[in-house]
Amino acid sequence: MSKRLTQIATRTGDDGSTGLGDGSRVPKHHLRVHAMGEVDELNSTLGVLLAEPLPSEVRELLVTVQHELFNLGGELSIPGYALLKADAVLRLDQALAQHNAQLPRLQEFILPAGTRSAALAHVSRTVARRAERALVALAAHEAVHEAPRQYLNRLSDLLFVLARVLNRANLDGLGGDDVYWRSERLARSQDEPG
Repeated sequence: MSKRLTQIATRTGDDGSTGLGDGSRVPKHHLRVHAMGEVDELNSTLGVLLAEPLPSEVRELLVTVQHELFNLGGELSIPGYALLKADAVLRLDQALAQHNAQLPRLQEFILPAGTRSAALAHVSRTVARRAERALVALAAHEAVHEAPRQYLNRLSDLLFVLARVLNRANLDGLGGDDVYWRSERLARSQDEPG
């Protein structure tokens, strides 16, 4: 990964192929390229979330995650190369435990809604799940290190928890609680005489 981009429009991809970090070329529909694109989209959605007012510790965490996702993209661009380490997964585990401990226990399903920052965290969560699926699909055909799969799995969980944290942060005067799913079955059972 010693090369840096000096020219953006190289025209080498006009034939439907793209270059990997090891110098090889693969079709743009290759599973590796697909996984790289999903990780890039995830990182971009986090960039949008970071444009919102956020608690400082959430902001610092997400900035670290962006750098780690960039490392993951770099790892995917060079088959057999490892950049994302197990300590990155451990950091997510620790952040997940810390933020989840501050939240009330869920009694019902919640909707991906609430404050703008919480809704954006939910969007990032769904993109993280898609990136994880793309990585698992790649791993079914080529060797993929364990840490990236674990990282994306933990990250989607963390983004769910952070969405709940952001709904309570009240940075825009709209904070409060999660938006709960109104289950028709649950509503019927509560209306029935006891």
